[in-house]
Amino acid sequence: MNLLAPLDSAWHFLWPLLRIAAMVALGLCVVVYPTLYLLQDRLLFLRAPMDPRTLEWARTRWPDAEVRIPVADGIALHGWFLPAAATSGGPASPRSPLLIYFGGNAEEVTALLSAREQLPGWGLLLVNYRGYGLSGGKPSQAALLGDAVALYDWAHQRPEVDARRIVAWGRSLGAGVAVHLAAQRPVAGVVLLSPYDSLAAVAQGHYPWVPVRWLFRHPFDAVSLAPAITAPLLALAMAGDRIMPVGHSRRLVQAWGGPHQLVVFDDGDHNNLPEPAYWTAMGDFLRPLAPTR
Repeated sequence: MNLLAPLDSAWHFLWPLLRIAAMVALGLCVVVYPTLYLLQDRLLFLRAPMDPRTLEWARTRWPDAEVRIPVADGIALHGWFLPAAATSGGPASPRSPLLIYFGGNAEEVTALLSAREQLPGWGLLLVNYRGYGLSGGKPSQAALLGDAVALYDWAHQRPEVDARRIVAWGRSLGAGVAVHLAAQRPVAGVVLLSPYDSLAAVAQGHYPWVPVRWLFRHPFDAVSLAPAITAPLLALAMAGDRIMPVGHSRRLVQAWGGPHQLVVFDDGDHNNLPEPAYWTAMGDFLRPLAPTR
């Protein structure tokens, strides 16, 4: 009796399956992974164009707010600068607090000008990333992080801005940009919506079969910067957010070096914010940083 016959039979059954698995793995390495590496900029930076109607609305409503700010490489970034108003429609308050906003990966920021009504007493600097809206250039992690510091330095010199009360405000992709700014410049506070520990970690969670660590050129590693930042933090996350799961927000907040607060909303998701609760939480956080006069 041949005791090895069952093993021999099993091997003849498994061998074709192993060959198929090897070919699939080879196909991933030779075709899929290089494709992901080459296309990651298009997948990450969904460069949103400027909507002509939105541009006309902004220019009509705030005719003096449009700015073009020079940054590195001879690039000019386009956006909007609105100093705080003493009263609705009234004159600007001298040296008022300022929020610098950094948007999501598919966001053209002009529409957020309406947020001024939600944040009385605060000025806004809303500037599109390179390649977004009417901003020149091409986005990358290095470019966005460097531009954030340049925007802060521009605002810091403005006579309308109280340099001691500048707050970095970032959403999704922009959360990592805001964290970088807080690590590079003194800010009065940081507000993050749908933040993350690192984009590389988020991507790895979505694509566990991809060696993200080897392929990803834009990791936006916010959690490594967090322990050294002492500015107060408000992090706002959505329980139903499948793009930036709450666990990534928690890891960033737990690593934060200064006072920190994480608010998790049960309703809403990555692209649908729970209003007015979102604005209420943000207003409560900002109030002691710059009391309305």
